[in-house]
Amino acid sequence: MSSSILSFFVTANPPKRLDKALSRDAPVSASLSRSRLRKLIEQGVVRVDGSVATHIDASVSEGQLVEIMIPEIKDIDNFPENIPLNIVYEDDYLIVVNKPVGMVVHPAPGSPNKTLVNALLHHCGDTLSGVGGSKRPGIVHRIDKDTSGLLVSAKSDFAHQFLARQFENHSVERSYQALCFGVPDANDPRLRGVKGVSFEAGNILKVTTNLARHRTNRQKQAVLFGAGRHAITRVRVLENYGSLSSLALIECRLETGRTHQIRVHLAHVGHSLVGDPLYGGRRKIPSKSFSEHIVQEIISFPRQALHAASLGFVHPKSNETLHFEAPLPDDMGDLIKKLS
Repeated sequence: MSSSILSFFVTANPPKRLDKALSRDAPVSASLSRSRLRKLIEQGVVRVDGSVATHIDASVSEGQLVEIMIPEIKDIDNFPENIPLNIVYEDDYLIVVNKPVGMVVHPAPGSPNKTLVNALLHHCGDTLSGVGGSKRPGIVHRIDKDTSGLLVSAKSDFAHQFLARQFENHSVERSYQALCFGVPDANDPRLRGVKGVSFEAGNILKVTTNLARHRTNRQKQAVLFGAGRHAITRVRVLENYGSLSSLALIECRLETGRTHQIRVHLAHVGHSLVGDPLYGGRRKIPSKSFSEHIVQEIISFPRQALHAASLGFVHPKSNETLHFEAPLPDDMGDLIKKLS
């Protein structure tokens, strides 16, 4: 396996820790994240003034020569597949796609191929400079198989880490559109009594809970208040449908991005999503709200009616704020037309 040597000097006032100093001074063109640099230090391929550095918390001084032997980027086991992609934006650093319903993001034992990763490996090819030492797309966030919409993937370690930090500090703008049962409203006394629920100006429903894997059904997430990971969802009603306001088109904005967050939060407050097989339950629709035909259309909707409609973030190279939108997919759009 071939490798290359990256050389540079430590500049003035270096951070106290070696990994932080290298992260600051390594050329941006090398696309080396701090986590990647830590691994290289641990592998013994980093030298400072000719001596091997083995501790990430070692100190360095201005003017010292750093040499890093960077191993050749490895191909990952997943194989490229020529699967059409709806590409919203692409450059040398990242790609934004509008994922269709039914596509899994990452290969897994039950879905080893025909995933977004397989499609990106084929489409991006040699433009992938390596993420974490492997030639693979750096997918920073996920959406469920049967949720459609926008997703960004990095092409380099540098871009991956830059985007990941934005997701970690909740500065990424994400909004979803969904069809739910009932209409979330601040005037509903039932909602006022649900733990974790509050309302903000403009009739914005705010759900604040913790989420963790369900104790008995490992496919589900559960709402908790003493354990689990913090999760906040905000919900705004866009339209309501039916003579008895039996359904609503809502906009959901995520402050955090936990597994199934929107689906479990809406179920928690009694407004589960149309078609949701895990959290929807059996919902009775008042016969006076819609015709029998429309009721059957709602009941038989084949997936959770959830779409990642907008995505905004700061570009890793230009520092420009990018914003993208994706229209509702045909199945949701067709159902809404029938409801209107």
